[in-house]
Amino acid sequence: KLLLENKKHVLCESPISTKLSESIDLYSLAKKNNCYLMDGIKTAFSTAYSRLILQAKSGEIGNIVSIDVTCTSMRQLMEGNLIINESWNSICAWGPTAMLPIFQLLGTDYKDIRIISKSMDENKEFDAFTKIEFIYDNAVASVKVGKAVKSEGELIISGTNGYIYVPSPWWKTDYYEIRREDFSQNTKQFYKLEGEGIREEILTFKKNIESNNNLSYINVKISEAICNVIEKFYKGEVLYLN
Repeated sequence: KLLLENKKHVLCESPISTKLSESIDLYSLAKKNNCYLMDGIKTAFSTAYSRLILQAKSGEIGNIVSIDVTCTSMRQLMEGNLIINESWNSICAWGPTAMLPIFQLLGTDYKDIRIISKSMDENKEFDAFTKIEFIYDNAVASVKVGKAVKSEGELIISGTNGYIYVPSPWWKTDYYEIRREDFSQNTKQFYKLEGEGIREEILTFKKNIESNNNLSYINVKISEAICNVIEKFYKGEVLYLN
């Protein structure tokens, strides 16, 4: 906020805020001062990811019915204790990345949401694991994120004419498959990964400033939708596991 008040462009690690109202105010402030506030999810700027989103939107696998996303990471065990960085809980560290393909493909107007979480502290602010389920008019989506639980970090986009499978770690992929009922019709897509999307992210941020045109791959509605879900978590709109 201080940077925007001083008319500086800002590239901010996602989530921009843990409150929807704050994110709305920040984007309004940026617009008022003719600055760019850009959501920094580097995955959005990697070539392979961008292409698979375009193919999914183009109807390559028919109508999208389901999206399943998993992002987890675990630090090594030391004398039986899990070593983690408590400055970022699971939903903040992984949630924005995991929700990105869902909001880009299905939109932000979901009909219902359910958050299930396993907490590591009494205040229920640090989640070891969180699952988020989204229900849309014609589709469903599921997110699994965790910093103290491990699972296969894959992305599966299911459609009426096949599915897109992105192996772990999908968030920095250079390869994915479009799979059909007939395996002989499967296709494999390869794209060189440079800097895990960071280079393109910074280049896009630079072009925004130079061209005075918003070229970001993550629009404001998606950014605000991410903040809104994370706010629900902090408000306690969660089913907690023992």
